Amino acid sequence: MEPVELRAIVADLKTRLSDARTFLDIEGKERELVDLREQASAPDLWDDQDRARAVTSRLARHEQIIQYVSDLEASLDDVDVLLELAVEEGDAASVAEVEDELANLGKELSVLERESLFFGDYDDNPAIVSIYAGAGGVDAQDWAEMLLRMYVRYLERSSLSFEVDEVLPGEEAGIKSATMTIRGDNAYGTFESERGTHRLVRISPFDSQARRHTAFAGVDVIPEVDVADVEIDQDDLRIDTYRSSGAGGQHVNKTDSAVRITHIPTGIVVSCQAERSQMQNKARAMQLLAARLAEKARQDQAATVAEIRGEQTEAGWGRQIRSYVMQPYQMVKDLRTEFEVGNIQGVLDGDVDGLIDSYLHWRRSEHVDA
Repeated sequence: MEPVELRAIVADLKTRLSDARTFLDIEGKERELVDLREQASAPDLWDDQDRARAVTSRLARHEQIIQYVSDLEASLDDVDVLLELAVEEGDAASVAEVEDELANLGKELSVLERESLFFGDYDDNPAIVSIYAGAGGVDAQDWAEMLLRMYVRYLERSSLSFEVDEVLPGEEAGIKSATMTIRGDNAYGTFESERGTHRLVRISPFDSQARRHTAFAGVDVIPEVDVADVEIDQDDLRIDTYRSSGAGGQHVNKTDSAVRITHIPTGIVVSCQAERSQMQNKARAMQLLAARLAEKARQDQAATVAEIRGEQTEAGWGRQIRSYVMQPYQMVKDLRTEFEVGNIQGVLDGDVDGLIDSYLHWRRSEHVDA
């Protein structure tokens, strides 16, 4: 490769690195490090283990990203100097070495660029994912269960951890709804792509005449927040207990361990039956309620701003975002990004990385254009 081409590659890599640095808000992370290190050194840090893990995890993540950017910047500067020296001395071997190093730096930068796709305020929060059967009767309930299976398969192969908080079975097949909590690096940022209405077209296994049916399921995704960050008046709550259903050990058939909490002013209802005791289920249900109240407050604020600006926005999770067609052809298509996958069975088995990545790139481009 000619030196002029290599110089162009160096310039392009520096531009991409600068863009990634901006989206990752490296300066903001460096400022936050001061506070995080102070919190991490506090003698009472581990009195609250959940908070301690959150602080140390965020600290380590910030330090890792900042160091990664710093190392890439230094490597690019070094290879730039090496290139100029190699050209001045006519050293073909050094020019070839620069070419190889630039190829490696390009791969490393691609990893950083994917990280830069997560720039939202809540991207690194745990995600609370709820799946609801929509229009389509028993097909919709079966479709909701298929989506739950798809996400579980994806999560089992990923570095993210998850727990299913509650599953409400359908009368005939499938599920009416399910709620799960996902934790790990950029959990909310990853699953934000799934919020909306998912449409399935197939030959219904529940139709004796084998006709093609369309079914809908809704996926709601909100970031988990600390209960302490949301003001909740205990007088506004109605708390009911009931017997857990499904697998989970003998105790679920003998004790009313499941908890349902209704927030009377808003009508928001949350429930949890995944834990082994009523107290644990109540604590988890309060976390779910806090997240939903915080999300409602954000939506109300956004609606107010939109009204002032005279804009009309689509309703929350109720908009169709993706079609899964099994008949008369096979294709999964994201209607926001136009990304298509022909292997629908692979997607339903959890291979949704392409769909998630296409959304993250689309979200970033929308942010840049805004």
